[in-house]
Amino acid sequence: MKGICIPFAEIPQITRLFTTYLNDFDRLASYFSHPPTEKGIGDAAGEVTLTAESRRHLVDVLRDQNERFSSDGELDGPTRRNLDRLLNGACAIVTGQQAGLFTGPALAIYKALSAIRYAEEMTRRGIETVPIFWIATEDHDLAEVNASQWSTRNGLARYELLVAPGNEGRPVGQIGLGESVTSVVQTAAESLDGPSAADIARALRESYSPGETYGSAFGKLLTRILSERGLLLLDPQDPRFDRAAVPVYRAALENVDVLRGALMERSRALEEAGYHAQVKVTHESTLLFYTIDGRREPLHAHKDGFAAGPTTFSKVELLAALDKTPEAFTPSALLRPVVQDTLLPTAGLVGGPAEIAYLAQSQVVYKKLLNRMPAILPRASFTIVEPAIARFLEQYGLEMRDLVRGRQHLRAKMEQKALPDELTKRFEVDEEAIRKCIGGYREPLERLDPTLVGSVESTEEKILSQFLKLKEKVGRAENFRSGVIDRHERILLDSLYVNQELQERHLSALPHLAAHGPQLLHEILGLIPAFGANNASGCSGQHHVLFLD
Repeated sequence: MKGICIPFAEIPQITRLFTTYLNDFDRLASYFSHPPTEKGIGDAAGEVTLTAESRRHLVDVLRDQNERFSSDGELDGPTRRNLDRLLNGACAIVTGQQAGLFTGPALAIYKALSAIRYAEEMTRRGIETVPIFWIATEDHDLAEVNASQWSTRNGLARYELLVAPGNEGRPVGQIGLGESVTSVVQTAAESLDGPSAADIARALRESYSPGETYGSAFGKLLTRILSERGLLLLDPQDPRFDRAAVPVYRAALENVDVLRGALMERSRALEEAGYHAQVKVTHESTLLFYTIDGRREPLHAHKDGFAAGPTTFSKVELLAALDKTPEAFTPSALLRPVVQDTLLPTAGLVGGPAEIAYLAQSQVVYKKLLNRMPAILPRASFTIVEPAIARFLEQYGLEMRDLVRGRQHLRAKMEQKALPDELTKRFEVDEEAIRKCIGGYREPLERLDPTLVGSVESTEEKILSQFLKLKEKVGRAENFRSGVIDRHERILLDSLYVNQELQERHLSALPHLAAHGPQLLHEILGLIPAFGANNASGCSGQHHVLFLD
């Protein structure tokens, strides 16, 4: 196994805010409360004020939930020990993700492993810390979680569950998978290859059955994949958490104008500084959703009151509803981390580029409603290159940078390498001959007139440019005849850079785990850098391209 590092600044879709956060945090320090360092996490841990009663309540709920996620209703040793540590005062490194089908894209796994790595490192350095994964079951965007894309032996595959009438707009944690999930699981399981294919297939069948919801199935599968890692899973769609979140929701309603104004000012400040506001905040925005007839509707300011869908409310009516049916309220993206960190003893919060961007906005909400904010930590980022794909890269003389530079650049490099062996050798010989021929003029012309050296160099550049263009045209002609480049380009993009975005944002990690087993998770965990600790990758603050054997 080998790897290379790519700075995020070289990846087109990565924002300036995220690259600045990684490389020059001081420029963004005013938008956060702590730096993403060991000291930042330690200082945030010192600000945690969770009461003993709240801890007992939290651990009771987590114990119940994690027992339900386990395969036999029993907690494994590391999970049980982490619950005990949490009860006895440990703080938490928290991360989370939507409850995507079959765990969704690979970044969900990388988030979980990042939280585990940070928690282990903080514990080693003297601050008792456990990893917690918040399953975003309150989310209602079903189109983002009802499908999973896999790289298979037959190319890119998409496994998708039907959206039953009436499920649009409902929190995904309340949506049952239904009978159709059985055939989808079977098809997906049959596409797995490798020594651990049977184990991953078994985990899929045990987790995704008709009686499960998106949230419960996600929790069960993640538990099986990361068994013995001590990761604590949390489903916020639990009545015991609904009541605990009421004070935050009440404060968000009572201070709606102040919070909206602060968020709009923060958005302006970010944009004036040359960054972006991840979440758009308008004069009608609030930080809450309200569920009406099973649909999760954004709560908007409306005249002197509020509106959710077609229904209007006064503030008094909403506050009364909050006391009576707290489960009808859920937080927006800007409030959710504050709710999370009210319930949890969070010292560090692991997120990707988009989450770090909206947390730069959420800081003003933290200040008003919680008076503390954890250190915000970047998740590890990987592209996994299987041996067959690595051979294509080698065949065309490509690296990951060529894929992210755009299709035109990628195509040109592939066309230059796509010639028959006889023509390839002739182009190589003649290119060297051209360089030697032009280079032979350098010394005598320099003796005659040193100013002519520049002309030699520009002449060589122009001649070689035209020669290489001819080589590309020949490559295109060869592809037109055989179609090989088209097929190989599609294989590379579908495997490594799907829809012009990193693999981790679209493709499931399960095929890699089937092919390489639990050892792959162990190796990835060891490559995740934490606070400058020595690791095999040296990819701290960069994207890691990992070539598997």
